[in-house]
Amino acid sequence: MLAQACVQFCDDPTVTDHLPGVGFGEALRAWAYVGLNSFGGPAGQIAVMHREIVDRRKWLDESRFLHALNYAMLLPGPEAQELATYIGWLMHGTRGGLAAGLLFILPGALVLLALSIVYALYQQTAFVQAIFYGVKPAVVALIAVAVVRLSRRAIHNRLQAAVAVGAFVAIFFFDVPFPLIVVAAALVGFAGHRLGRSEPARAEATQEARPSPPRARRSIAVLLVGLVIWLLPVALTVVVTGPQSVFSQLVLFFAFAAVITFGGAYALLAYIAQQAVDVYGWLSPDQMLDGLGMAETTPGPLIMVVQFVAFMAAFGQPSGLDPIVAGVLASVLVTWVTFAPSFVWIFTGAPYVESLRNRSTLSAALSGVTAAVVGVIANLGVWFAMQTLFATSGELRIGPLRLHTVELASIDLVALGLTAFALVALLRLKWSLFLTLGVSAALGAAWFLVVGYLAAG
Repeated sequence: MLAQACVQFCDDPTVTDHLPGVGFGEALRAWAYVGLNSFGGPAGQIAVMHREIVDRRKWLDESRFLHALNYAMLLPGPEAQELATYIGWLMHGTRGGLAAGLLFILPGALVLLALSIVYALYQQTAFVQAIFYGVKPAVVALIAVAVVRLSRRAIHNRLQAAVAVGAFVAIFFFDVPFPLIVVAAALVGFAGHRLGRSEPARAEATQEARPSPPRARRSIAVLLVGLVIWLLPVALTVVVTGPQSVFSQLVLFFAFAAVITFGGAYALLAYIAQQAVDVYGWLSPDQMLDGLGMAETTPGPLIMVVQFVAFMAAFGQPSGLDPIVAGVLASVLVTWVTFAPSFVWIFTGAPYVESLRNRSTLSAALSGVTAAVVGVIANLGVWFAMQTLFATSGELRIGPLRLHTVELASIDLVALGLTAFALVALLRLKWSLFLTLGVSAALGAAWFLVVGYLAAG
């Protein structure tokens, strides 16, 4: 009943159905493909979506994609999943948003749940490392291609280029909170427009009629229904299992974490790790690192590591249940409370964002945010490349300055070679993403297993 009510209220005819011509079945297949190939954290996932939705299928033009991405980056929660939900909603209303968002997270959730069970029983992740050893270098190449293409289409003048570079420097070298970067970029974009230093955003040049503003009653209804759907399982868990149970601790903690995840998963992982290991004692530091490794090398949002944390916590404190059953139950509950609010933010706010899309002042401000997003994605890409290509990395703090360091001698030449191979495959050979990831994974797994065999022998 609640889900049906949400569908009815979300599908406001004044703001939906802007992108006709794509069949729902075709869209389902595309979103399943995106979900199965969404490796590499937010940067890699956004790159996959851009390649499939904008470059390959041409369902969305660049300005619409960046407009949706700007809004997703402003929200708490996993921005790539929110972007998928927004685009799905744009094409097919609420059912499209639900399908896109769910298919984006479902493959990774199922894979990570299976790996969590195997890990809990055998404490062994070598087979995971072998399978995904070659995937991560391919993702590095994919992010590099995406950053170049996005910068070409989103940066049109020196001011926007300066904003992109400034965003990269601010977040990479000074660890400036992402919301502050967004606000500053929007102000620069607005000021540049007023001073005539930046050209109008591309969305202004379109001849589409401006959608009508959404109805206030509809917005309030969507928000209230969404909040009930999100928080009802939390309340039931506390009532049924008691406030001191591990299940209650998990759903309450991660429901809170879901609304403070500004800046994406990377901004929150240190906080989650510290709370899970040092405060609650749900798992050990080594187990947390193993969970992060599995989340990084499986499809889906990196924040999906919360599912692994929940499984291990309940597996160790099953509260009278079978440990596997307890772990699966905790994983499902925590996955729900983590991702459900993302749908609420999109279905409530996206109609307003669409209705304002062609206004010059908003477009000017968002053009600054778009440029900043290029810098932020570049930051994530550089960070991911450092983790992938070097065995030893760290940080050096000098006052407010943060320097990422690597040990040059620890460079993984095989990973570097696989990155180069993936770049050639994507840019020169025009291979599909699936084929590139598959071949890179096979080559990486073969090398990993051969080296492991030789070391053991």
